[in-house]
Amino acid sequence: MDDKSCGALIKQINSALERDANNALRKRGLTFAQMSALLAIRGFPGQRISLKELEKILHVAQSTTAGIINRLEQKGLVAGFGDPADKRIKLIQITPLGEEYCCNAEQNMHEAEEHLLSGLTETERSIFNSLLQKVSITLK
Repeated sequence: MDDKSCGALIKQINSALERDANNALRKRGLTFAQMSALLAIRGFPGQRISLKELEKILHVAQSTTAGIINRLEQKGLVAGFGDPADKRIKLIQITPLGEEYCCNAEQNMHEAEEHLLSGLTETERSIFNSLLQKVSITLK
């Protein structure tokens, strides 16, 4: 067995998951970044968020966030509009079609996770998840 560092293994797993996600999303004309934005918007009250808030969640530059949103608007998955209280703020809201894409993506993510964990017993899955959570907390 090839001894790799934990970091290298996590990166390898992440790369494989992202590659598979991009391949699945490409069939719907989306990228992983676009789907991440849709899911982030969906998680906010009223499925609406400011461009600035989305930028912080996605950890990308304003120009990158604007590009992602422009492409999602062109596809009819989100709608952008000014904040009634402050016209300088652009709000983004998910559309019914965007909601449909999110539901499909969640199903795909569930299937990908099942595939990822298919070689583990229920006990191993629980331990693995617990350890990942501990590592994640350490990195915050």
